[in-house]
Amino acid sequence: MTYYYIKSLHLIFVITWFAGLFYIPRLFVYQIEAFHKSSPDKEILGKQLKLMTKRLWFIITWPSAILSTIFAIWLLILQPFWLQQGWMHVKLAFVVLLIIYHLKTHQYYKQLQNDVVTKTSSFMRIWNEGATFILFAVVFLVILKSALNWIYGVIGMIVLGVLIMLGFKLYKNIREKNPDA
Repeated sequence: MTYYYIKSLHLIFVITWFAGLFYIPRLFVYQIEAFHKSSPDKEILGKQLKLMTKRLWFIITWPSAILSTIFAIWLLILQPFWLQQGWMHVKLAFVVLLIIYHLKTHQYYKQLQNDVVTKTSSFMRIWNEGATFILFAVVFLVILKSALNWIYGVIGMIVLGVLIMLGFKLYKNIREKNPDA
């Protein structure tokens, strides 16, 4: 019974971790766009968005990342045979990629909190999709439990990436014609 509680807690914190990773780049987009506005909008929006990102990052995203990792390790202790399976090796590689994504997002967070804008809002819109790709890969690996089938998942992610890029271009064209869209 302990296994199911630990697995449930792991899944809950993975979901909240991803929720934070999905939302914070969107807040970065708004922060970058606010940074380029004139006074007093720049200061008012900047202050509010910094507070929102700080709360999201340190109250939801970081704790969720830490707790999901703790519960994942606990699950591996309870089920050590998973470490002998190929799909788990691939999944753990994606988890490492997710941690790198999280740490890089933290760098962007610190820059924006200090009013250092080095990326465009368009870049952040694309960056926002990084966690999506990792989520797709991990979910398919966990459900299918096949290291070989992840290749189909990668092909699917590439197709998804192309569709997302086309969607960005379409939305950018719509926004250029109607800034309130």
